Amino acid sequence: MDAEGCKPHIEYPCRWTYKVIGRSREDLRRAVAEVIGASEHTVDLSRSSAGGAYHCLNVTLTVDCEASRLDLYRRLCGHPSIQIVL
Repeated sequence: MDAEGCKPHIEYPCRWTYKVIGRSREDLRRAVAEVIGASEHTVDLSRSSAGGAYHCLNVTLTVDCEASRLDLYRRLCGHPSIQIVL
């Protein structure tokens, strides 16, 4: 955390994992591919809801700086196939 305890200190570049949640695993995978593009990344199933209505994927990649980390977060959040990004 920084001196005021509000923001963690992150050393860049670093590996970062976003959790993306949506209704269709296939649509989530397509959405991630559209947003991330050709950047090297991995996508793994994290969990699915008991009834299978929602799925969570872990998307892991290297981010070079805070600006690119936040930009990817915003772009993932803005994709219509993704309900939640953590």
